[in-house]
Amino acid sequence: MSQSLTRYAWLSIGAAVVTIGLKGGAYLLTGSMGLLSDALESTVNLLAAIVALIVLNVAVRPPDEEHQFGHNKAEFFSSGFEGALILVAAASIIVTSVNRLLNLQDIEQAGIGVVISLGASLINLFVARVLLRASRQHNSITLEADSHHLMTDVWTSVGVIIGVAAVAITKLAWLDPVIAFLVALNIIWTGVNLVRRSLLGLMDTSISGDENQKVLAVLEQYKQQEGIDWHAVRTRSAGSRSFISLHLLVPDQWTVRQGHALAERIEQDIHAAVPTSTVFTHVEPAGDPVSWQDEQLDRAAAQNA
Repeated sequence: MSQSLTRYAWLSIGAAVVTIGLKGGAYLLTGSMGLLSDALESTVNLLAAIVALIVLNVAVRPPDEEHQFGHNKAEFFSSGFEGALILVAAASIIVTSVNRLLNLQDIEQAGIGVVISLGASLINLFVARVLLRASRQHNSITLEADSHHLMTDVWTSVGVIIGVAAVAITKLAWLDPVIAFLVALNIIWTGVNLVRRSLLGLMDTSISGDENQKVLAVLEQYKQQEGIDWHAVRTRSAGSRSFISLHLLVPDQWTVRQGHALAERIEQDIHAAVPTSTVFTHVEPAGDPVSWQDEQLDRAAAQNA
C-alpha cells in the first residue's frame, strides 16, 4: 500500500520540478508577472508533493501502542499544509502584482512564453488526472488535495496564457498584473477550502451522506429480516479510513452466541458497503429499559441528568 501511494507522490514531485523549470524559464524570457505567479504556484506544488510523500509514509504505518487506531489522520496534516502554502503563494502574488501595476513593464517574446507555459500545463493536467483517479481508488485525501491543486494550477496557467496573449495583442501592459491578481484570488479560494476540509477531518467529521445511507440501509434490512433494532450510530473519518460504531438491540431470549453471530454478519455487510470502514457493535437486550437510555455519547452524564 505504501509503495502504491508514494509512487504517485514521486510523480507529483517530478512534474513540479519540470513545470517550475518551464514556467520559470518562460518568465525570464518574457518578464510576465502572470507567468511568474504561475511559476510560484508550481513551487508550492513541489513543497506540497514533498510533504505528501512524507505523510503517505506515515499514514500507512500499522497501529501501535501510542496510535491504536492507526496513523491515517496524518493525511489531514498534508492537505492542511498544502492549503496554507497556497495561501502564502497567493499573498506573494498579490504583493508582486500591485508592485508591477505601479511600475508597468512590457512583455517580451510573448509567443515563446505562451508555448512553454502551455507545455507545462499539459504536464500538470495529465498528472492531476492520474492523482485524482488514484485518490478515489485508495480513498486518499492527500492525493485528492494534490490533484485539485494541480487542476487549479492548470486553470491558473490558462488564465495567465490568455493574459500574456492579450497584452501582446493589445499592448496594454496593465492587463498582465491585473490577471495575476485575479489568479491569486482564485488560488486563495482553493487554499481556504483545503484548510477547511483538513480542519473538519481533524475534528472527527462524520462520513459522507452517501456512505451513511449505505450503513442505514444495511441496518434497516436486518431490522426487517431479524426483528432487531439499533441506535447510537456514530461515524468519523480519519484520512482514508472510516470508523463506525452502533448499538444492536436484540430479543431478550437470544443467547450471547446468537447476538455475537448477528453482530459479525452486520459488521461484514457494513464493511462491504463502505470498504474503508472499521465497524464496532455493542449488543444489548431490547427488553431492558437501560438499553434505550444510552443513545448519547456520555452515557453516565445522561443518566445523572
